[in-house]
Formats: sequence, structure tokens, C-alpha cells
Amino acid sequence: MISINKAIELIKKHATALNKSTVKKVEKAGGYLLSGHISSRINMPPFRQSAIDGYALNIHDDLNYNLIDEVKAGDNHQPTLKQGEAVRIFTGAAVPNSANTVIMQEKVQASNDKITIETPIKENSNIRPLGEQVKKGEIALKKGTKLTPAAIGYLLSLGITEVEVFKKPNIAIVTTGNELIEPGQELSYGKIYESNSKMLLSALYNLKFYDVKLYKVEDNYEATVSILNEAIENNDLVLISGGISVGDYDFVSKALKALKVKEVFYKVKQKPGKPLFYGTKSEKQIFALPGNPAAALTCFYVYVYIALQKFMNREDLELPRLNAKSISAFNKKGDRPQFLKAIYNHGEVEILEGQNSSMLQTFALSNALVFAPEEVTTIKEGDDIKVILLPN
Repeated sequence: MISINKAIELIKKHATALNKSTVKKVEKAGGYLLSGHISSRINMPPFRQSAIDGYALNIHDDLNYNLIDEVKAGDNHQPTLKQGEAVRIFTGAAVPNSANTVIMQEKVQASNDKITIETPIKENSNIRPLGEQVKKGEIALKKGTKLTPAAIGYLLSLGITEVEVFKKPNIAIVTTGNELIEPGQELSYGKIYESNSKMLLSALYNLKFYDVKLYKVEDNYEATVSILNEAIENNDLVLISGGISVGDYDFVSKALKALKVKEVFYKVKQKPGKPLFYGTKSEKQIFALPGNPAAALTCFYVYVYIALQKFMNREDLELPRLNAKSISAFNKKGDRPQFLKAIYNHGEVEILEGQNSSMLQTFALSNALVFAPEEVTTIKEGDDIKVILLPN
């Protein structure tokens, strides 16, 4: 049994980036990382652009100007202004090359084809210069940039419709257990509804990993070997739910050995989630998670999350950690470090009731995990404690 820190260190060491690229439509590339620099094909803005509704002027020494034309956003004509002339202009419209400032409409008195300026004039005011955001040929976004909604909007504004991004991993979720049945079926005695696969699927979708296959295997050695072999062969990351313990009908460990999966570690000194397995086969990553739902989800956020980030070439591998003031008390049993379901809010954190590894009711309310290290036996109100923020 190894420590939490050692387990995290080993995952960071053994998990590797896919380093494979794929081409995506920009609007469908959210959450991906660019696999190369993106150069701008145009100047942005592609012309001198008005930042406001107002009047474009060719400045002279008088405050009175002759109004000769109008330029709306999208117009492609280019009026020529002599000194002392102005055109009505609107936000986003192209500023004539012969104009050297734009003045806000609220600072002008207009009468027919004449305007009078009521405020001091400064050259180049309210004009967005050609290429102010980025110039043609310059790097618009660097390799490794995560494509957020703003980044997608930016690329589309440059006329870019496709990008090369780092490929996301193919992921398999394998669920074991004869006692499990699908929700919606009649619940007969001795059976329970299976929730872990869809719970983990939802956690992956929330992180924008969508290429996920679900497998179900009965508690049978040959079937377990067959299904796990298929999952490992066809996917980059395999998450196994249950069956990793040493019971008479827990076949996952034997099957992984038969498939020559290299064990990196098995069992972590923690609560919940002690029977956690992590191994590799070539570049494939395999996690066998505890069957208890709260333990499985805790291990997903603390450990599997790191492997997912490594796959994607990301630098921030762990969920955000911070310190917060406890507004509740908690007595920890045993000598294992513990992850506690909690609610974090503006620097304060409440440790919730119902910390059993099989219980999801409390987890459903949580947006954080409190980490109680081995040496801590009691958390009191007002204590400064470590918090892991969940991506909810």
C-alpha cells in the first residue's frame, strides 16, 4: 500500500501524452488543445474601424464641419474627406482613410448637413487601427492553447474554420458485478441498480471527453479476460469499476495479469478508495476503481483526472487546491488520510454528513473535497484546511 503523494507521482511519471493530431471544425473544437501555432490569414480588424457611433472627421482649426456622407457597418465605399468635412459613422464601420479621428455623437450638435463639435478633438480617437488585435502572418494562438468559447470566437473572426488539435483519448468504462442491473428494470431481491458507469461517463462528458464506450462483464474469469482485452486493445484509457478486490468472484486482478498489464501500484493508503489499481500496457492506461460509488468518483477526480490531462499535453495536471476555513467539525476515524465531501463557498468550507464510500447522496451536494491528512484526527470550526475544488 502506497501513499497518496506517491500514487500521484507515479501517475504523472507513467501517464503519457497521445501526441496525435486530428482536424476539427472550429465550432466543434471546444476543450481541445492546439497541436501547432495558428497564424492569422488577415489583419484584425481588416480595416480602420470605428469603435463608436458618431462622426469621422478630417480635422481643421474650426469646430464646424460639413457633413458629406454616411458609412454604416458593412459599407464598402470609401468617401474622401477634405479638411473640415465629416461623415456620419457607426460602430464597426470602416473609417475613411482621409479621416483622422472619430468623435462621439453625444458630443456633437447636428443640423442638416452641418455639425458643431462641443469638446476638444484628439487625433485617432475612437479608431481601432488596422491589425490592432493581430496582423496578417502573426501567430494568433500558440500551440497548446486550450480552445475556450472566446478562443473559438476569435479564430472564427479571423476566417479560420478548421484547426489541428491534440487528439483526445478513446476511453472505455468496464463495469463488473452480477448484482448490477440497469435502471428501469424491476429491482429483484439481491440486485442493485448500476450507476457507476453512467456516473463516470457524466464526469468525462463534463470534462469534454466524449469518445467513451461502455462495457458490462459478468463475474466470470474468461468473460472478464475477453472484455478487458477488447477494451484495452481498442482504447487509450480503461476505467474498470469493481472486481479489483480479492473476493472469490473478483476476477479483474487475475485478468489484468493474464493480459500482461504492468502494475504500477495497487492499494493506496486513503479513505475512501483504498483498493485502487493503476497499470499500463504499452501506451495504454488502466485504472481499476473501487466498486463503491463515492470511492470510485473520488479516485476519478484525484487520480484519473491527472492521466486525462497528461493525455492532452496539459500543464495543470491536478484539480485546483486551496486553503479554506472550516465552518463545521469532523472527527476522523483510523489512521488513513481521508477525502471528505464538502461545500466550498467564498473561502469557507462545510464538511457534510454521510461520508460512507457507498453513499452518493452527500456527494451529489458537494462542489469540493476536503483533504484530512493522516496526522489529523479532529477538524474544528475555524480550522484552516486543504480543499480540492471539483469541476462541477
